Parts: sequence; C-alpha cells; structure tokens
Amino acid sequence: MSGKLRLGEGETVRTACARAVLRTGVDEATGEVLSAAVLAQRVGWCADLVAGMVAALIGEHWNTADVEVLAAGVDAGGRRLPSNAWMALRRLGWTVAPPGGVRVNDRVVRMAQEQAGRVLRSAVWRAEVTAGVLSTWPADPRQRTPAEWDQVRKAIPGGQHLPSNVIKGRTRQAVTFVKANGRLPVDVFELEGVPRIPRMLLLAACDRQQAIIERSDTDPAKALLRLQLPLRSDPQTYRDWTWVECRITLPSTVPAAAVLHLPTLRVTDGTVRADVAYTHAVPKARTTGHSVALGVDWGLNTLLSAGALRLHNTGRIMALGAGGQFRAAGVLAKQHRLRRQSERLHAKADQYLRLLGGRPDEQLSAKHEVLAGEIRHVSARRANLNDALAWAAARWTVDQAIAAAASVIYLEDLRSMETKGMGRTLNTRLTQQVRGKITDRIRHLAAEHGIAVVTVPARNTSKHCPQCLTPLRHRRAPDKPTVAGWKWAICPNQSCRWQGDRDHGAWRRIAARGLTHQGKTVIDKTSGQMVIRSVMDTLEAAAVVTPTNTGSRRDRSKTSPTRPHASRPAPRRRRAPSPTRPHSRAGKRPEGHAPTDRGLPRAAHRHQGVNTISTPTAGHRPRGAALGAGFHLHAHATPPRWETIPETPSDSRSQS
Repeated sequence: MSGKLRLGEGETVRTACARAVLRTGVDEATGEVLSAAVLAQRVGWCADLVAGMVAALIGEHWNTADVEVLAAGVDAGGRRLPSNAWMALRRLGWTVAPPGGVRVNDRVVRMAQEQAGRVLRSAVWRAEVTAGVLSTWPADPRQRTPAEWDQVRKAIPGGQHLPSNVIKGRTRQAVTFVKANGRLPVDVFELEGVPRIPRMLLLAACDRQQAIIERSDTDPAKALLRLQLPLRSDPQTYRDWTWVECRITLPSTVPAAAVLHLPTLRVTDGTVRADVAYTHAVPKARTTGHSVALGVDWGLNTLLSAGALRLHNTGRIMALGAGGQFRAAGVLAKQHRLRRQSERLHAKADQYLRLLGGRPDEQLSAKHEVLAGEIRHVSARRANLNDALAWAAARWTVDQAIAAAASVIYLEDLRSMETKGMGRTLNTRLTQQVRGKITDRIRHLAAEHGIAVVTVPARNTSKHCPQCLTPLRHRRAPDKPTVAGWKWAICPNQSCRWQGDRDHGAWRRIAARGLTHQGKTVIDKTSGQMVIRSVMDTLEAAAVVTPTNTGSRRDRSKTSPTRPHASRPAPRRRRAPSPTRPHSRAGKRPEGHAPTDRGLPRAAHRHQGVNTISTPTAGHRPRGAALGAGFHLHAHATPPRWETIPETPSDSRSQS
C-alpha cells in the first residue's frame, strides 16, 4: 500500500509499529503451502546472509575516521549524503558482497547496508561522549569537582543538558578498562568493540522487486506480504529465490485509514515475527496554551501518582480531583528477584570462565553453556516483565489525561537522579526502575490523542507545600505526626496547614510548575521531545494550588474530655430474658445481643492505605501471588475522584 496521507488543519503524521506473526506462507512458483517451521527456516537463511554481510561491513568501518566521515553528512565531492543509510554508504563507496559462490540480488545487499549504516550512525553520539570524558579525565574518577564537571560538559556537544548519570556511566566503563589494561582506551571503538549483529530483515530498504505489502480491500484487518526468499542456505543462482505470499492479521490498534510500510522480519523461537510500521493522522500537540494539565510523580512501590489541575483565566490553579496512584509493588518485587537471580548466574558463569582459563575442559564447558542458556532465559523474563509494566503504567497515565480532558502531561525529569545514601538495596531498586521506558511509552500513546508530554525539573517538588510553597515536614503516617518519616507531608504554615501523601503533593507541584512555565517549553534538537529546562523564581511564585474548599467548616477535632451522659431509662436492647420456645413453628425473639458466630464485614479487613492508618508491618502479599497469578494481579491502580469538568460530559470517569 502506497500513498500519502491527507492532513487536515491541526493534524500531523504519526508513525507507529504493530507486531504480527507470519504463521504460514504460499510458494507462488509451486503453490506449496509452507508451514510455520519451513517459513522460519527460509527467512532464517536470508537473515543469515544479511547478518554475515553486515558483520563484514561494520568490522571494516568500525573506527573513528570512518564514523566521522559518515557523521559529517557530505561525501568526497561536498554533496550532502542521503537520509537513507544504504544510499549514504553507496555514495561513500562502502560496498559489501556475499560469500563466494552465493548469488543474491541487489536488494538483499541494500538490507545489509541499511542495517550497517544505522549501527554506524548510532555510534556517533557514543563516540562524542566517550571522547569528551577521556579528554577531560578527572584526577579522581569517583568524584569530580565542580570545575571538572564544567570541563567535561564543555567537551561534549550538547553536554550542558546531558544527564550526569550518562557521563558517570561512561567514566565507570573507562575505569573498568583501565583496571584490565593499565591504560585509558583510545576511543569508544576500543572501549566497546564491534557490536553483536542481530538476525533481521529490514524490508524497508527494498523496493517492489524484493517485497510488497498490500492491505485487503474487503477486510482492513488483513494484509498480504509478498517477498523473495531462498530455497537453500547458499543459493547458487537466481532460480534458488522464489516469491512467497504471507497473510498478516493486523492488530486492532492499526487504524483502517493508516498507510502500511514494509515490515522488519525477525525469527524468534522458530516463529517469524513482523514489526509492521504504519503512518496515520493524529491531532497535533501544542507547546503552549494549556489550561488543564496532568501532573505525574514517580515513586518506589507506588510507581506513579497522577492528578489534574486547571489554570483559570484569572491565574488561579485549582485541583480537579484527589488524584490516583498506580501501585506495582508486586511486579517490582518480582523484578528484583529476577535481578538477583541473574546476578548469581552471571557470577557462576564468570567463575567457570576463570576456571577454564583458555584450556579445554568438556565438563566445565558444558556447565558454562547450561548457565549461558539460563542467563538468556532470565534476561528474557526480565525484559518481558519490564515491557508489560511499562505499557500498563503508560496506558493508565494516558487514560487519566483523557478522562480529565487534559491537553498536556507534565513529568518530572529524573534523568539526572543519583541514587545514593539510601542503602545498597534501595539504591539498586531505584536505579533499576524502568522510568525511561515508561516515559517513551507515554509519549507514544499520548501522541495518538494529540496530548503533549513535557518534562519539567524535579527540584523541590516533594519538599515544598503545593498551596503555599512552605517547606514541608515529612512524617511516617498521619496517625504518627511526631515520628520522622517520608510518606506523609504536613505544612507547618498555620494559615495553610495542608497535609497529604507526599506523592500527591508532588504531582500538584509538578503540574502547577508546568502550567506556569509552559511559555518556557522548548523542543530538544537531538530527541525532538518537549522539555522545560529551568525554573524561574517569578513564575514559580505563581505555581500555587488554590484550595478547592474555600468556605469555612466547623472543626470537629476533639479538644476536651467527653461529657458524661446520663444513663438511659430504657436500654436499646431488652435485658429481659427470651421467652421459652413456642410449640409452634414460629420464630424466636432475639435476646438483643449481636451474633458472635459471624466474622467482621469484608471492608473491616481491608487495608485503608496511608490516608487513614500507618504503614503495616507485614510484608506485601499481592492477591493471587501464592497461586502463581499473572501480571495484572500484581499491579493496582486507584481511580481518581474527578469533579465534573465543563468541557466534557458530566458522567466522565477515569478509564483505568
């Protein structure tokens, strides 16, 4: 399917990707129906040919000089290089050929050049960061001085806005190299080595002579993919390549009017998986002019806390509800169990390598291979769990914005957060959170509805009161106001006296800061993302949330002993004994006492959260965890209590 989208006013183009599975195929030459195993074998043969050429091409040009030439964007004649990687490599004269005796068409070579060009282009940023770190190597790599931080940021292009943890990560990588070799690495290419080449087919680099995709006219959920595949692992002539038809069932997330593009094919566990790219029209997100915003705060066990604020024409900012929380303590606990298991397996594998020491030993080698397979299995489980958590959290966040009719989502920027001083276990748990992946998923889902996603500075969002900007006092729980803690926040200002969950105060501060600083929103040149880089004192002074209940209310708190009450002349329940049981089938009058054989209502056993009681001492046990329940019984979301919003129907609710 080809063509361009017709965009209306206020619309833009959004490119997304949907996953599909190629279950069967039909060989057009013979009419033979190919099973899933045969189809995976033929796609694997083609992927092996492409991966071999990619490895040869990258190995030849994996150096500073060639990558700088590609990054310059011009060829030897001064002409600008094309955006397509395979065309840029051909303009530079970087060619590759299949192994001797193997015959492939030019489109297969294109796929190899496209994949190699993307890898080489992605190495440019890492090379610049590593070069800046090595050129300004500090006296103490563990702790840079402020002057050394200024030097390293000046040495890196765009280093002023680069997160400090990226620079620290490259520094640790160089320190490891120094310990092993006794010297600093020359560049990133010596530090990292040639990357591993995945087995895939980038059909986007081909034309109609190699692959074609068309959408069904009768059923928009169906598509037909035609591509040439080899009949053997080492095709000798062009007759060893035949056309194969593959039916694709598109997921419901692909709009009927979307334009399909050639997919990327991968062979995973004997199955051919296709990443089908498509383009469709969506509302255009704007940087300014927002009146309703959703603020999102990050947490540890309470992964996300979110709520909406409204900016009135008078400049007042008011909350649209109590907000909600996305709790994933069970999922994160499982994630850290898998991490510890992976660390133990890696330690065992490293010990086997040290015992081998380059000498042949069949028994140790067999044990090391078993551990390597187990490490891959645990890594896949961790990746799948992180993906599921990221999609669930992102979907919940975007649903809150849709329910509140918010046009922007403000996230606190935690890229420079350094986890230290909280213990080894807690520091590791904070570092291993998938905040970056969740943020990417939120941007992906919000773009479909024209909702802007902006990151704001996180400084002092949990420290100051959202209603008066007074530094808060943090306590363990509302029923323990004198016990120091971090979960419950109390404002010491006598004219304010706001108190609430620490995370609920943080999302109010984040949303208010974003609304007042929306004129400072810029689009990052490297990533294309909307960010607010700095906070101005004059605008920050206006980022206060006006209390919703402005009317006075009688204070019902107890200030004196309970007044004595006279005994009632007649008790509520009769104290007279029950009469004897009648001889008939009639019932018996109750004695006036509550039944003792019944348990308390279910609500009496329910944990009410931090709003009513202190944190329980018992460990977290998600419902169904003992029975091996799935992912969704470990993730809990509390729907916010939205007030009626004029712009939306009065019965709008959270879509969590």
